[in-house]
Amino acid sequence: QSQNLQNLKRKRNDQMKLLSTNASNTKIRKSQEQSGLRIASLSLYPNDRICSGAKLALCMKPCLKDAGFGIFPNVKDGRQSKTDFYLQDQKGFLDQLIKEIRNFVALCIKNGESPAFRLNTISDIDWTKHGIPQMFPQAYFFDYTKVAARLGRTPPNYDLIFSYSQNPAYQKQVARALQTNAPLAVVFRGHVPIGSYFLGREIIDGDKSDILNQKQKGKIVGLKLKGHEAKKSKSLFIVEPSQACPAISSNTCSEQDLATAGRAFAIAAE
Repeated sequence: QSQNLQNLKRKRNDQMKLLSTNASNTKIRKSQEQSGLRIASLSLYPNDRICSGAKLALCMKPCLKDAGFGIFPNVKDGRQSKTDFYLQDQKGFLDQLIKEIRNFVALCIKNGESPAFRLNTISDIDWTKHGIPQMFPQAYFFDYTKVAARLGRTPPNYDLIFSYSQNPAYQKQVARALQTNAPLAVVFRGHVPIGSYFLGREIIDGDKSDILNQKQKGKIVGLKLKGHEAKKSKSLFIVEPSQACPAISSNTCSEQDLATAGRAFAIAAE
């Protein structure tokens, strides 16, 4: 542990860069191209402290942390160093983050671009508690969350999508989210049944742009399961396309206990 602290301090002394501004993340790049915004993102390595809903949602194992560049040890180590920085020296972390956001906003304005930020690329921190979105009203912030209480309580420049899981212990969160018109992200195995319905809401293709997804009020943002290891998972965070209904008017498409349906699938697959 002392060695980890020494490594962390060394990286801080080198002024660890927190934000990625080159759109190296595929989804960030797609969102940037579709929206015309210039996006900076923050990728921490998730744990139960910075993803408080992950335990109930059973999403830590199939998490995107192990997809894409996340399979490489140097990427994982870099993300972990940022997480350690946040947890062990929150003031220092926030000072550095605010500095980078301020510089990015200034650069965008200078170039005639509109700045946007996704600070929870694979985490779920309430940045409003740190005053970050409020500090930069000229910028747009967007994220996913598993904390339904955050929905509808963000400043005008900060949009959230609720992340679904069919784990029974998570259903109070889902019920609360369904009382809002916030988009609900659902991860499907194999393919996204676009145009079908889930939880009484139409499913749209959510793999095109997260900026576009934020505007899909009252919709299900369908996401295809990604990551080699995640595809092996039987987590209730993952929904089977067969659980979607082909049409909301269909007699078979009445609202159902999808947590129970998901559990039945999990038992059958074991």
